[in-house]
Amino acid sequence: MNQNKLFPYDTDRKVVIVGRAKDTGSYEKALAAMNAGFFTTMDVGQLSGFDALLLPGGGDIAPAFFGQKNQGSKNIDIELDITQLQALDLFVKWKRPVLGICKGIQIINVYFGGTITQDLPQSAAHAWSNGDRIHETTALPGTFLSGLYGERFTVNSAHHQGICTLGKDLLVIQSTKDGVIEGLLHNFLPITGVQWHPERLFDSPSSPCADGRPLFSYFLSLCGSAGI
Repeated sequence: MNQNKLFPYDTDRKVVIVGRAKDTGSYEKALAAMNAGFFTTMDVGQLSGFDALLLPGGGDIAPAFFGQKNQGSKNIDIELDITQLQALDLFVKWKRPVLGICKGIQIINVYFGGTITQDLPQSAAHAWSNGDRIHETTALPGTFLSGLYGERFTVNSAHHQGICTLGKDLLVIQSTKDGVIEGLLHNFLPITGVQWHPERLFDSPSSPCADGRPLFSYFLSLCGSAGI
C-alpha cells in the first residue's frame, strides 16, 4: 500500500491509521475493500483533515501509562503509545469517530483512566498460537454490535492482555464466558473498540467467525455525522 498519499477511494470517508506502516497492512486492505480513503502516519500534525481514526493492534502498552509496573507486558513501543494517545486526545476533542482494534481498544480504555490486566490468567484461550484463537462472545442486547451480529457470535483473538478496570464513560458491550471484555463503547462520543480482529475476517465463508465488513461499515457510517 502507498504510505505517501491518501489511498484514492471514497475521499468523503477519510480514515487515518495511527501506527507504523510496516504493521498496518491488514487494516489498510480492509479499508480499501470498503472503498474508504486512508492514510497511515506516526505524525499527529497530519490528523486534522481526517474524518475518523483507526487505532490498530500491536504490542503491549507501557504499564506506566496506567499506573503500574511491568508484570508481564512485552513488545512495548513507548513512542507508538504516546503518538496513539495524542491522536486519540485530538479526536476526542474534535468528537470524531474512533475505532480501536486489539491494542487499540486498550489504548481507548487507558486514555479514559482504565487499567489493563498485563497477562490474562485465561490467555491460553485468547493469545496467538500459530494463528488466531476462535471463541464465542456475547453482545449486550440493544447495542450496535448485537444489531450487526446478534447477541451471540464467534470472533478471532490474538492477545494475552485485556481490559481490567473500565475507563470513565465507557460501556462494555461484548464479552466472553471466561470474563474477557471483547467490545466497548463510549457513552456519548462516537468511540468504540473491539479486542478481536475484524480486519482479518473479510470474505471468509469457511470461517466460523463473524464477517468483519459490517463492523467496518458501521464505523465508516459514523463519518457522515461527525463534526469537522
